[in-house]
Amino acid sequence: MTAAVAIIMGSQSDWETMRHAADTLDELGLACERLIVSAHRTPERLFAFAKGAKAAGFKIIIAGAGGAAHLPGMTASLTELPVFGVPIETKSLSGVDSLYSIVQMPAGIPVGTLAIGKAGAVNAALLAASVLALHDKALSERLAEWRKQQTETVAEHPEESA
Repeated sequence: MTAAVAIIMGSQSDWETMRHAADTLDELGLACERLIVSAHRTPERLFAFAKGAKAAGFKIIIAGAGGAAHLPGMTASLTELPVFGVPIETKSLSGVDSLYSIVQMPAGIPVGTLAIGKAGAVNAALLAASVLALHDKALSERLAEWRKQQTETVAEHPEESA
């Protein structure tokens, strides 16, 4: 059986950001497949992946993209699976270009857009886990424990953290 979540990105350099989504899913015990699927350099690979994603057993796609950031939107246009877009921070415009490209999808092509960079990658994984946990009690319990541990790491007084 294929993993429930696919993490796709446009290039190897996007892995620096997208690994945070994979690490978060790993912490939650949720398998994911990691693939480079460029909307511009490997469009046939993108079409084959997106058209076959549901049949392959994926439930959710997390797509990271920088610059023109067409990957999340193009993927969403080719599958009815939920697509969560993670804007990759770019050197030229700090990821704002990526954010605008992902968030401005036309009506009928939904992409859940997350924050730029690491925070967006982590939150995309948590969002995917939350959706899947609706029908998976064990995952729901692991997600609740993850959130509890996160809460417990917050100091009550500023001098407590160092």
